[in-house]
Amino acid sequence: MAGKRTASVRDAESRGLKFEVLADQLRRGILAGTWTAGQKLPTEQELSKETGLSLTTVRRAFDELVAERIVVRRQGAGSFVAHTRPREQNARRRIGVLLPDTQLYYPRVLQGIDESLSAAGASLQLATYRYRPEREDEAIASLLDAGVDGLLLAPTLTGLEAPFERAQELLALPVPVVLVERSLQELGPADTTEHVCSDHAGGAFDAVRHLARLGHTRIALLTRSRTVTEYGVVQGYRRAIDDLGLPAGLEFSQGKAEWVADAASSALRAVRDFEATAALVFGDREATMLEGAANRDGISIPDDLAMVSYDDEVADLAGVPLTAVAPPKYRIGRMAGDIMLRRLVEGDECPLHQIRLRPRIVVRRSCGADRQHDHN
Repeated sequence: MAGKRTASVRDAESRGLKFEVLADQLRRGILAGTWTAGQKLPTEQELSKETGLSLTTVRRAFDELVAERIVVRRQGAGSFVAHTRPREQNARRRIGVLLPDTQLYYPRVLQGIDESLSAAGASLQLATYRYRPEREDEAIASLLDAGVDGLLLAPTLTGLEAPFERAQELLALPVPVVLVERSLQELGPADTTEHVCSDHAGGAFDAVRHLARLGHTRIALLTRSRTVTEYGVVQGYRRAIDDLGLPAGLEFSQGKAEWVADAASSALRAVRDFEATAALVFGDREATMLEGAANRDGISIPDDLAMVSYDDEVADLAGVPLTAVAPPKYRIGRMAGDIMLRRLVEGDECPLHQIRLRPRIVVRRSCGADRQHDHN
């Protein structure tokens, strides 16, 4: 076994799960010729001892490679490099990626997609539509004309008269489609799209619960309207307020154009009218503006108003660094790429993936949790 290769598994500051890191190392070793077709691979026990990973983790890495038909298991004999490797087919595969833009939220998503495809020897073709729905079909057509084998799409599905019909149009395209940070959540089980999304409702729910645990009972919700994320954030907020028995109706929403520095005072007035002591604000830009308006009015963050932002793109750059709900953007992209590759290999035998990943809360100064901890 090439010790230097797998030793890096221990040391890698990887954004992936441990079994995926090991699977990537083994893939690269096979592609580089460290192990050739038909050659026996190290045993799970040997890899576990050499890498310091558990047997369960090593087994999951092998399961990945077996599912991709790179490795075959022979009962009583061990694991061997497959003679016919779909990896060589993947090297000729190109996946089309459609995003609204490549600013802020999406670079980490794109990085996850790129690393997933690169590890499989596939490539991506990127197109953007700059949040202009009328450009989507043209962008998708350009990807199909480029000969892509599958499409990872983040299309417009909010604000449409018939979002279900639009989704059906996309699913009817001549190549497999996986939606990225898009679904028809409001349809429940009638949603037949394959998708990987952040659980924005879960993230908002956790944010309200976090503020409630800090002693707040009047928690406002301030949102940027007419966005993909808003629906989930509102649903999660309302569910948390209901479950915790907190006062409802403390909601304020306005469009992005209205959320400008000089107009953030209207949001602050709403907070005062609500007599709220805490607020969940979607997103970082709006939370930073609200913080500025509070400072101008002599309202201290977090002493007079505790805040949690939703997005965690630039939350740490605010005057008072913002506690923020952080959607798992890299992981969304990584999993979407993995699912696409698996669908291309397995076809209709591949189960329909509908994945929601719950965001985490990154605690900073704006919620007051650090001060509460210091006082305890």
